[in-house]
Amino acid sequence: MNAEALYVAYGTDARQLTLNLLQAADIASELDSRMHVFLKPNLVMAREASSGITTHAQLAEGVIRYLLDTGVRRITIAESSWTGGDTRRAFQVCGYNRLEEVYGRYGLRLLDLKTDSAQAVEVRGDRYKVFRSIIEANYLINLPVLKGHGATKLTCALKNLKGCIPDSEKRRYHAEGLHKPIAALNTIIRQDLAIVDGLCGDPTSETGGNPLQMDRVILGKDPVLVDSYVAELMGYRPEMIEHIDLAARYGVGTMDIASARIREFGKPRFQKIPRQDDSRLRRLKAYISESQACSACYGSTIYALQRLEESRNLGNLAKRICLGQGYRGKKVNGLGIGACTRGFSKSLDGCPPTARQIYEFLASAAESRSGA
Repeated sequence: MNAEALYVAYGTDARQLTLNLLQAADIASELDSRMHVFLKPNLVMAREASSGITTHAQLAEGVIRYLLDTGVRRITIAESSWTGGDTRRAFQVCGYNRLEEVYGRYGLRLLDLKTDSAQAVEVRGDRYKVFRSIIEANYLINLPVLKGHGATKLTCALKNLKGCIPDSEKRRYHAEGLHKPIAALNTIIRQDLAIVDGLCGDPTSETGGNPLQMDRVILGKDPVLVDSYVAELMGYRPEMIEHIDLAARYGVGTMDIASARIREFGKPRFQKIPRQDDSRLRRLKAYISESQACSACYGSTIYALQRLEESRNLGNLAKRICLGQGYRGKKVNGLGIGACTRGFSKSLDGCPPTARQIYEFLASAAESRSGA
């Protein structure tokens, strides 16, 4: 398969669409039965794929079936959920335990990367820690979800590799603004293939809750080209997404969509991803003042605010909930979420606290304010 080719299939059967694309791209010609192949889905948290946040297990199953047919017998599905998240629970909720039950006898295993050791690698004068198992993989197939992101506009093939680093590094990436370390990470981890789950991602947020039925799967070898294509689908020029532009400059791939050979199978319901009405998300974000916040704290706070709105308690809440590493060591008279805001007059500890804890904390604050 040529690196400058993209394959796109439209439909709703994740397993069959994936099989069709792998066959069309003749990925078997790149495989060897002695290889240890790793699959890296997006299981950022324990939420079903229908929420628009995680990779459909059926898509991964299509890859597994194809690999087995080519004679590959060492297959590992590897992931590290977001900071403080429970990867094993995500495997269970998202349907990956079932895959291990069915295909374990053929050589499939699940690996919670949070249990793996990390290796430091230097890139352009900076050192980054990456899980050893991912570096040592013979062939890496990335299975990201096509979705939006509050800090980076979108998350796809390049950013999905953030699940291949320890939680301490994830916090550091957010402190550094995400874009540069994501681009650097992709010079350390070279994914051999990206298969994008564009079935029902959330184009407005990385934490789901507003899924859009997009009915497509996208396959490509160049993650920069894949992300550039996705960026254009979502109405962005690739150079508007800083980590895509940086990755191209670092030699990871090309943003030249005009020269790409794109093969499409079937007909889409819509070619461009339509702009979603994200007025609710904007309304909830207005309550948050974040500074270098990790996705776990930010996403769980949004979820808690959604629940508060549904219970009609949101209007009683003060519009300044602070979270993020930028608040460390600061003394503030106000509401703070997470260990970084321990100096606040009212702070919820935890790194990160759970969505339920945040909801209960904010609900109590709203009740106190309404009774004042």
